[in-house]
Amino acid sequence: MKADLYFQFLADVPGHTLRIKRAFAAERALVWDCYTKSELLDRWFAPAPLTTKTQHMDFRPGGYWHYAMVTPDGTEYWGRTDFREIEPIERYTARDAFSDASGAPNTDMPIADWDVSFHDEGDQTLVRTIVTYASAEDL
Repeated sequence: MKADLYFQFLADVPGHTLRIKRAFAAERALVWDCYTKSELLDRWFAPAPLTTKTQHMDFRPGGYWHYAMVTPDGTEYWGRTDFREIEPIERYTARDAFSDASGAPNTDMPIADWDVSFHDEGDQTLVRTIVTYASAEDL
């Protein structure tokens, strides 16, 4: 793995937005697959030491990804991402929420809108992610 790949994480609290940019030493099609195919998402999405477990994946406008982040002791934290717009290998938008094991959103927790885009940068792929919440408190 290259240690000099670009990474930026900015929190705009007044705008209740996170802006994340990250470069990958891989072709855009492969990076796209890592963000949109459950068998690949399950390998990297959760922060260590947690793992990701997909319950359901239907990557299309109107489809959703239902998944759990699982702790080493087996505790599951469920989430659901509803896909809105998809431009293959370019960008997708989605709404992400905490959920229960059946996929019902937890309306007591913040909901976020995601805009994820993929860009060629020489021999690398740059992923730009904008995550917007309803309020600064939700951020």
